[in-house]
Amino acid sequence: QVQPVESGGGLVQAGGSLRLACITSGPFQMSATTWFRRTAGKEREIVAVLGWLGGPTYYVDSVKGRFTVSKVNNTLYLQMNNLKPEDTAVYYCNSNPPHPDSWGQGTQVTVSS
Repeated sequence: QVQPVESGGGLVQAGGSLRLACITSGPFQMSATTWFRRTAGKEREIVAVLGWLGGPTYYVDSVKGRFTVSKVNNTLYLQMNNLKPEDTAVYYCNSNPPHPDSWGQGTQVTVSS
């Protein structure tokens, strides 16, 4: 299993925007539809799940109206607008449910108040 490569994180002020990207390869390209995040001391949570074959897209309540997940070819994106300090986390992409061998290094997002 080839790990995905996440990028696009950084340090932004509250209200700012970032666009995360997750590049995948091989058979995993099709199933990598989900963004997760992990905050220190908390379990990893699902942030967004891209709808499959026209199905509904899911967003955790805390990001609805601010985040948008999309996919172009082998790259999964997460557009994050109006960022809040509570969005600070390491963001990962994976399938849903996640494949245990497909966790990448993640990309750190830090939002200052």
